[in-house]
Amino acid sequence: MTTTTPSRVPKPRHPRHHRSGLTLVEVMVGASLASFVLAGVVSTFLFLGRSGANISNYSEMETEARGGLELFAQDTRQASDLYWNSASSVRLSVGGSSITYAYNSGDQTFTRTTGSGSTVLVSGVSEFSFTGYMITGTSVALNDLSTAAKRDAASDVTKQLQVYLKASRSSVTVTTATNTVLSARYILRNKRVTT
Repeated sequence: MTTTTPSRVPKPRHPRHHRSGLTLVEVMVGASLASFVLAGVVSTFLFLGRSGANISNYSEMETEARGGLELFAQDTRQASDLYWNSASSVRLSVGGSSITYAYNSGDQTFTRTTGSGSTVLVSGVSEFSFTGYMITGTSVALNDLSTAAKRDAASDVTKQLQVYLKASRSSVTVTTATNTVLSARYILRNKRVTT
């Protein structure tokens, strides 16, 4: 007699259907994470764009102000005479030529005018003032230059000039960038002033 060992009868396998796909919960979680990442990337991009535009505005204003003050300083130091046209306009005599520096509040510009024409030195100027000083360092009263006699009197005693200006630039998507400039006191080296 032979004995046979019972063999295992394999259980019938039910084929599993592997579904390749995501559940609704997985899709919603993935979409939420993607939204947060996208929002971060977009806000960073906008921030960098606005910062770049703001820096560009400030750089342009700084370059204009430096160039304008350099010309003003050069002309003032070489000037042999000065005449106040108004509190925001002064005429300098430099080497036999007449050079006028003026602030125009209408178009918000600080300009330099010579016989060959006018040049805008700084644009977008929202605040401006000249300050004149006597040889003693005392400021010259410029609040009333309404008559020729008062302008002549102020012009005779002015030995130093100083400029203050505040320029601003803005664009549609960027906050306004401002640049405030206060120049040194420039001495009219060639102008003779007594007391």
